[in-house]
Amino acid sequence: MQFLKKLLGASPLIARVAPFVIFLALTSCQGAFSPASAYWFYLAKTVVAVWLIWEMRPLVLEMRWAFSWEAVVVGIAVFVMWVGLDPFYPKFFKSGVVWNPHAQFGENSALAWLMIATRVLGSTLVVPPLEEVFYRSFLYRYIANQNFLSVPLNRFSPLPFFATAAIFGFSHFQWLAGILCGMAYQWLVLRKNRLGDAMTAHAITNFLLGMWVAWQGAWQFW
Repeated sequence: MQFLKKLLGASPLIARVAPFVIFLALTSCQGAFSPASAYWFYLAKTVVAVWLIWEMRPLVLEMRWAFSWEAVVVGIAVFVMWVGLDPFYPKFFKSGVVWNPHAQFGENSALAWLMIATRVLGSTLVVPPLEEVFYRSFLYRYIANQNFLSVPLNRFSPLPFFATAAIFGFSHFQWLAGILCGMAYQWLVLRKNRLGDAMTAHAITNFLLGMWVAWQGAWQFW
């Protein structure tokens, strides 16, 4: 724990990048050892991410939730767009097991619902702070200026805007929806001059998507 405190406190860059890298490293382990490991590693990385966010809070002051009508509208609109566009463009090949807890642990079993609840809560409350800090607080500003803390959150620059949206988009299997999503969240940061609205919109999108997946069995989104 002390090592993590020292690591994150080493520089503003590390405080914003290291938690995201750790999260990605754990994500890469999902399904690497057995089909069931996809679920247990998701559970483990969610717990680790909660700890990382707790340690980040004193160091990344812009990582604060904020609520606005724009955040609600963007969050819902991105969800509708994500699902609505899905049949109309080719996706990246998705390696590994299909994430379906009912198939893995038994239809409507307690363990299956635990994993679904963990995924919904993790994508709603854990993913948005980590990703928004990395993409919108760090990457966008770093592309604009390596002294990224000198770049105001509300400064629009074309190259960082489109580059960050593209990188965010191509990190998802639904790459086109991801690019448009990245633009929408970045617009919120630029409009509100804070990160919290984008975090809220991101959380709303992921929560609605999680509910859709669980309700419709649309496991391809996970």
